[in-house]
Amino acid sequence: MRLFQIVLLCLAAFLQYRLWFANNGIQDYTRIKSTVESHQELNTKLSKRNKLLKADIEDLKLGLEGVEERARHELGMIKENETFIRVLPRKHHEANN
Repeated sequence: MRLFQIVLLCLAAFLQYRLWFANNGIQDYTRIKSTVESHQELNTKLSKRNKLLKADIEDLKLGLEGVEERARHELGMIKENETFIRVLPRKHHEANN
């Protein structure tokens, strides 16, 4: 009976070692889980960026309005016979006086 208990104890110790430290154990699981979570966050960010880029592409495909809007916003271009007026906000200390 004593031998059987020792064998069971050794088997339990071996299984615990494999569970915690061996390949495909708890340590591998937590490492892979954190890697998957970081990849999912990156994929979410990239999906949002891709949606914005697709929307920009569709706007540019629809016609000149998208191109004109982009030229005005990013390049500061204005049309012929058009007056450009720039309104600057007051500085904080000037607003208090």
